[in-house]
Amino acid sequence: MSVWVASLNSGSNGNCYYIGNEHEAVLIDAGISCRETEARMARLGLSMRKVSAIFISHEHSDHIRGLTVLAKKYNLPVYITPPTLFRSGLQIDGQLLRTFSAEEAVSVGSLSVIPFSKIHDAAHPHSFTVTCGDLKVGVFTDLGVVCENLISHFQQCHAAFLEANYDDDMLEQGRYPYHLKRRIRGGQGHLSNKQALALFESYRPSFMSHLFLSHLSKDNNCPDLALNLFKSRAATTEVIVASRYEETALYRITAAQTKLPPAKAQYVLF
Repeated sequence: MSVWVASLNSGSNGNCYYIGNEHEAVLIDAGISCRETEARMARLGLSMRKVSAIFISHEHSDHIRGLTVLAKKYNLPVYITPPTLFRSGLQIDGQLLRTFSAEEAVSVGSLSVIPFSKIHDAAHPHSFTVTCGDLKVGVFTDLGVVCENLISHFQQCHAAFLEANYDDDMLEQGRYPYHLKRRIRGGQGHLSNKQALALFESYRPSFMSHLFLSHLSKDNNCPDLALNLFKSRAATTEVIVASRYEETALYRITAAQTKLPPAKAQYVLF
């Protein structure tokens, strides 16, 4: 059994993550335009026709920017809590709206999506794990702190998208005004490289094959800095930086910890 995963974009300019198997897939967040979502999936050999649902973590624009058009064009169910929908201001066809509750699994074909509460400065924020058979993938971004919910779910993952938003020194010395620096590191904003690394080192399961460093700040982090920091502690886990400018490769997650090359036409199964 395999799960295929990719980040279509990751950062304050837009977030969208693909997780699927040979039958169906889900998107976690839809923060880039419908056109860009389609184009990036096509470059990976993926089809939007395989996507069966979209799950929304919270209402910030970099997580919902492309949602309305994408859901309408492909008639996709949108899983979003009422407080998040209200705060988003989006107008979504009622026939497409679904809600969810923390820690209650949502079945999407042979995939099982479990939302859980997280700490972030939003109306009703959640993170998600997606399970297929014995394989589990987590999407853990926009986190104010490493909470018990996060630790519990992180320990179960074969692969995870984990926020490493900022480097402490770069943020402190950078151009952001004090109120914004305070928001970022104040316990309801974002995880630093140091916080994410502490979670990884303390709670990484031995079977975690891939870690995608996600939601890196454009101004307060450096991809090479974050990558080198984690790679030096990664053991058997492959570490990838999820870009804010382009999609990652398409990765195949298996119990055997297999990675395929970037998807091209001969790998298209979807």
